[in-house]
Amino acid sequence: MATSAVPSDNLPTYKLVVVGDGGVGKSALTIQFFQKIFVPDYDPTIEDSYLKHTEIDNQWAILDVLDTAGQEEFSAMREQYMRTGDGFLIVFSVTDKASFEHVDRFHQLILRVKDRESFPMILVANKVDLMHLRKITREQGKEMATKHNVDPIYRNQCQGPASQRGQSLP
Repeated sequence: MATSAVPSDNLPTYKLVVVGDGGVGKSALTIQFFQKIFVPDYDPTIEDSYLKHTEIDNQWAILDVLDTAGQEEFSAMREQYMRTGDGFLIVFSVTDKASFEHVDRFHQLILRVKDRESFPMILVANKVDLMHLRKITREQGKEMATKHNVDPIYRNQCQGPASQRGQSLP
């Protein structure tokens, strides 16, 4: 049986930074991607980094994902980790209106720190399975993604990704 070896020398590394308010599910999203498990308990993160060999555009690369603190008391660290990011996931919870309203702030901060008019970002609407607690409508999510010219994805809190990049928000 043939096995496919992942080359380990001289691989490009891409740093993806996951940002958003505390409690929106950034860590759950990251852990599900790397470990394929759902962590139901909320444990505030200061900063965790995860590495994974993966294929990006049909080439092997190292994906370095930084799961960041959402709590305001760690906001001084934000600019530092934003400087190093090659791309960003801006995560909000559809059950938390304030986290949705803060998407603008994260988007603007990333552009300011990067000193660019645009930068690779994806808007992640999280907890879409909690319909009874929902505060953000489908249209509001779509409008936010369009406003910032970013690709949207949505995900069920407990079941992993519910759609793929570029598909409509719930």
